[in-house]
Amino acid sequence: MKINIKFLFAALIIFLSGAELQAQYGYGNSGYGYGGGGYGYGYGRQRNAIPQATSEPKAPEPKTAGEIVDDEMPGITEALELNEFETAVMSSILKKFIQKRIELQILELEPDQVREAMEKITAQQTEELKAGLSEEKYEAFVELQKKGLAKAKKEKKKESKKKKKKKPKD
Repeated sequence: MKINIKFLFAALIIFLSGAELQAQYGYGNSGYGYGGGGYGYGYGRQRNAIPQATSEPKAPEPKTAGEIVDDEMPGITEALELNEFETAVMSSILKKFIQKRIELQILELEPDQVREAMEKITAQQTEELKAGLSEEKYEAFVELQKKGLAKAKKEKKKESKKKKKKKPKD
């Protein structure tokens, strides 16, 4: 019976120390053996038990009316060839009415109410732009809105290239 108790005790110690030895295997960065050499974690390396706090990416904040207009004005100024006064007038008018449109979206009204309000805002914007700009510049702005800014820039570049080609021939 004494032999069995000693045998059982020895087996238990070996069994418990085996788990400890397994945890230590490959822990160092010696460059040799399994788990060494800096590739991966290695077999014996324990991972951090503390969970990492994952932060969800924040949704980008919507731009304000001023930011929207400030982003678009250089292209509009270039496409319509506006002077500083016309640029300032157009910028202030566009900021005012884009702000009204943003506020209208925030209200989340019925579709019919939104449509009516948008028509009123557009009519007011048209009146103010006609009063602030020359007829020619206003018509060019309306055409720019229909085509889009990117297309208008491309067409303007093509026209300027054609003019450059025609000049040497004259």
